[in-house]
Amino acid sequence: MSKNNEENFKNVISHAKEYGFVFQSSEIYDGLSAVYDYGQLGAELKNNIKTYWWKAMVQLNENIVGIDSAIFMHPKIWKASGHVDGFNDPMIDNKDSKKRYRADQLLEDKIEAYKVAGDQQNAESLQADMDEALKAEDLPRLKALIEEHKIACPVSKTCNWTDVRQFNLMFATQFGAMAEGAEEVYLRPETAQGIFVNFLNVQKSGRMKIPFGIAQIGKAFRNEVIARQFIMRMREFEQMEMQFFVRPGSELEWYNKWKEIRLQWHLALGTDPKKYQFHDHAKLAHYANAAVDIEYEFPFGFKEVEGIHSRTDFDLSQHQEFSRKKMQYFDPEVNPETGKPYGNYVPYVIETSIGLDRFFLVTLVNAFEEEDLSTADKQDSRSVLRLHPALAPYKAAVLPLTKKDGLPEKAREIMDALKFDFNMAYDEKDAIGKRYRRQDAIGTPFCITIDYDTLEDNTVTIRHRDSMEQERVAIADLNRIIGDLVSWKNLLQK
Repeated sequence: MSKNNEENFKNVISHAKEYGFVFQSSEIYDGLSAVYDYGQLGAELKNNIKTYWWKAMVQLNENIVGIDSAIFMHPKIWKASGHVDGFNDPMIDNKDSKKRYRADQLLEDKIEAYKVAGDQQNAESLQADMDEALKAEDLPRLKALIEEHKIACPVSKTCNWTDVRQFNLMFATQFGAMAEGAEEVYLRPETAQGIFVNFLNVQKSGRMKIPFGIAQIGKAFRNEVIARQFIMRMREFEQMEMQFFVRPGSELEWYNKWKEIRLQWHLALGTDPKKYQFHDHAKLAHYANAAVDIEYEFPFGFKEVEGIHSRTDFDLSQHQEFSRKKMQYFDPEVNPETGKPYGNYVPYVIETSIGLDRFFLVTLVNAFEEEDLSTADKQDSRSVLRLHPALAPYKAAVLPLTKKDGLPEKAREIMDALKFDFNMAYDEKDAIGKRYRRQDAIGTPFCITIDYDTLEDNTVTIRHRDSMEQERVAIADLNRIIGDLVSWKNLLQK
């Protein structure tokens, strides 16, 4: 990470805390590593991101429905899914600092450092070597690469490493009233399995025809050993996932379609397309026949935000085998090659999975700007969050010019009329310029100022956050004007 990027990222993190977006969990007890709480504005922004995803996924697609499955699931599910035996990360410890790291992440950071230094040859060579070692699950080779490239522990600055070992990431807990005889269950490490085990319930109760999808937003838990890059890697996080069930043989066509649809969802927010890239997986998971990450350029380099995977029929077939219940679909459509119905089969699955917390960070990084407003006569600047109006925690702020002469009463009247349709802020403390800056800093797209003319002619001033331009409008038109500017339709139509 360059000095400038590191500074920008630190500013985003401190801004998130100062304005009530994200706090360290259990902070008064010195915090809990890799666990964070969302503050009053963070909760609003997070809910708006969920709404954007849900509307785009479920509301706009009549063949996609949403569910909410439980966090606790039968332990056999994780055996069937491969998590009990294969949900491991290659970990390495530094003997001096006693800190543990993911071997592949140490190598990825080194690749990024080579790129920043303009050493493309070493970056490409290390990437190829790492991909080969990961594919072969060659743990000694991963350690050798760390040593060959003189990768030091960020804490101790030494290269005194242990061997690389596999570490299971699932949290286990006891299920039952008594400790003796209680069953060991796991906190789910992903939300996808809750969809797979409900495949037939949804298909039959909803009379769904293939192709169709099941969407879900929910918490997942992974014992991520390394706390790094703020809310990028957390032990408790939220996923927005959709599993799309298709006819075998059509999966790669759907895989390519969903790649484009999902990238468009990201770009509809107005992000510079250069900030995004597709990264094909060098090593495919055991269940996949195609996989790609949508990566965003954070201040610390391109990192995965969303994954699109062609999971074949692995999950449903595994659950069919372990539960001994048929996970098949009868397809009455006629196969043009045989002239007969496609009949019974286990569907193939295309998965789209986005980390809500990671996308929250994308949104903050993308929106945060420290803008220099200095003129020849005066030094001035502002911190502004240029959030899309539909995502902004508050849609508008109501600001009486002064705290007297009936202006607060008029402002409250306007606030009371608008709060049924929009999440509104009210602020009457400090000079109006200071209040504008406060609203800029939390991403409020519009400020409505009530002044003495308002009492005469029932008009107010709307100030636009991004341009700082002001316009005079009638109070009677406020609902329509704000409604048009913050409407979900502006995003969903894209």
